[in-house]
Amino acid sequence: MRSLALLCALALLPALAPVLPGVGSARAQAPTEPSSTPQPSSRATRGQVTLNFVNAEIEAVTRAIAAMIDRPIVVDPRVRGPVTVYSEQPQTVAQAFQSFQTVLRGNNWALIENAGLLRIVPEADAKLQAGTVSVGEVGVKGDQVITQIFPLRFENPNNLVAVLRPLISANNTINANPGNNALVITDYADNLRRIARIVAALDQPSGTDVEIVPLKHAVAVDLAPLVQRLSDGGSGASVGAPPGLGGGVMTVIADSRSNSLILRAPNPARLAALRTTIERLDRPSNLVGPGGSLWVVHLKHADATRLATVLRAAFASVGIGGSGAGGGAGSTQPVSPGATQAPGGGSAATSPLTATAQPTTGGFVQADPATNSLIITAPEPLYRQVRAMIDQLDTRRAQIYIESLVVEVSGSDAADFGVQWQGLSGQSGDQFGVAGGTNFSGPGRPSIIAINAGAAQGQLNLGEGLNLGLLRSFNGVVSLAAIARMLQSQAQTNIVSTPTLIGLDNDEAKIVVGENVPFVTGQFTNTGAGGAGGNVNPFQTIERKDVGITLRIKPTVGEGGAVRMQIFLEQSSLLATTAAGTSNAGPSTAKRSIENNVLVEDGQILVLGGLIEDRFVVNKSKVPLLGDLPLVGALFRSETRERRRSNLMVFLRPIVMRDADAANRLSIDRYDAIRGRQERSQPPQSFVLPINEAPTMPAAPAPRQPLGQGMPDAPSQPSSGGTPAAAGPKQP
Repeated sequence: MRSLALLCALALLPALAPVLPGVGSARAQAPTEPSSTPQPSSRATRGQVTLNFVNAEIEAVTRAIAAMIDRPIVVDPRVRGPVTVYSEQPQTVAQAFQSFQTVLRGNNWALIENAGLLRIVPEADAKLQAGTVSVGEVGVKGDQVITQIFPLRFENPNNLVAVLRPLISANNTINANPGNNALVITDYADNLRRIARIVAALDQPSGTDVEIVPLKHAVAVDLAPLVQRLSDGGSGASVGAPPGLGGGVMTVIADSRSNSLILRAPNPARLAALRTTIERLDRPSNLVGPGGSLWVVHLKHADATRLATVLRAAFASVGIGGSGAGGGAGSTQPVSPGATQAPGGGSAATSPLTATAQPTTGGFVQADPATNSLIITAPEPLYRQVRAMIDQLDTRRAQIYIESLVVEVSGSDAADFGVQWQGLSGQSGDQFGVAGGTNFSGPGRPSIIAINAGAAQGQLNLGEGLNLGLLRSFNGVVSLAAIARMLQSQAQTNIVSTPTLIGLDNDEAKIVVGENVPFVTGQFTNTGAGGAGGNVNPFQTIERKDVGITLRIKPTVGEGGAVRMQIFLEQSSLLATTAAGTSNAGPSTAKRSIENNVLVEDGQILVLGGLIEDRFVVNKSKVPLLGDLPLVGALFRSETRERRRSNLMVFLRPIVMRDADAANRLSIDRYDAIRGRQERSQPPQSFVLPINEAPTMPAAPAPRQPLGQGMPDAPSQPSSGGTPAAAGPKQP
């Protein structure tokens, strides 16, 4: 059959030779201009052909078609296989070429034109190699793959992508360019003509212009959400969405300044329905009190008690609000939780939060803290002014996550060398004798006399370091005659503390990590009657103070992202040794604190301050003149050298979280970091010890999922030394 088809094609070519033009008559075209469909010459158009290729190789059929249209066609090496192209009746060369393109498309091949050259490639690669780009009207016909750009005037291109994507073949593409409001589509020319008609029908201006509806009785901010929900059929679309972002969406925006509603609808009928709904809802209030109508405003973010005080004070300055404008009798002021003090004067780290404030009384604005609402008694004109101010003040405040870093690196080197000796001369029975020696003492270095006194009682303590002694018998008692001591010590300390906390903009936040240590503030002893035989009643007063790290910060976020912070940072610790004479007063503490105001950009690190100290101390004890002698002078002196280095730096970095997504991302990141550290700190498996798993946090929950969901059941009795786990399910 293939041989028969090739013979038919070869027999057909001589018949077409008189009407086919010469080679080279095709004209190359720039790839950026719309290319017309390859057409045969006028002589070839007048002739008619009959195609009869049955299971013929694609290369042979392509050569025959190329001779018909008088243009070369290159076949990609990946295009292989037999094709069938035939016609029952004679047809023109243009019709035959169209039939050939249809067969190519049916076999997942595509004809493209690049730099004036026709190529047959797999359909999946056509979108990458097509060189024909058309703007505006589609100038190519047939099943040729081209790229078409559709500029849009009214519609958003992102909205049309979802509509047109099902109409485009799977191997071709559609992309939206919001920058110049255009669509870029690569597909077959005939399909692009259909898409062009669809785009022209959809790219129409909105059915109605923006209309402003002034309100007489209702407040625009209160009415806008209700009208939006009614117009959307309860879908809960967001109020105030920018117009033009979605075709057919009704938009309702409240203008507090003019107390009007700004409407936009896809057609006049829906706009008329909106106006009717607004007229029915714009009615005067039925709640009328002595001072005017009664209004209840539920706040979203602000505190009702504070905002009521601000509103009364603001309107009192212009003579509105009566005698209660300044706060009214019985008004309560909020108290910061950090202001609670312990009975002894120290801060109470475990003090409870401030109790809920009572409803305020007096003035035309009253607060209900239980529902965080404002009750306003005022005529409509005054209420509109108050409501406009409430809308500007009741906004979501940013949160600030503050990371602080306290780094302390210290070290000390000490060296000690000294010689002590005691001597006695004279014979037994002599009336006179000579005694002499050296005696030096210090921290960790007992004197030779103290060593001999302890040895006489059975307690021999030579002190720290290397000690070399010489023993001698005095009147039958063996004791040290000389001792040489050598000691060198080094100490390195590296402390890193990272207290972190989160707080609202313009609210003080506090964190205390440490111990609550008792300090004696007074004592009294009462001796009862009866003299020495009476009762003794000792009495002490104790004040507890926090020892550790205390961080108090009040951040204020600026418009440009800068954060202004009032900072108080204190780091205190108990000293290992107590100063002389203060043993009865309690322990001694080392304290470092910083209190200042700083300005830092969002997410940047700022050094708050620190201390760099390098100290060198030399302690020398010697016998005058004799201790300065060379060589032998070492027998008459003791020397200690010590060098201390201390580096203390405090760093701080604020991270502003303006919305819930930013807060959730940061919280999940810190949550996963702690959970990963717990998983890496699991104890090694042991067959002897039955406890092989340490408690770990559950995986980060999804939004609106309980925090402990997914945590394994805990035993009925919590294990000692670990964090108590959540109780397991009750057994029936």
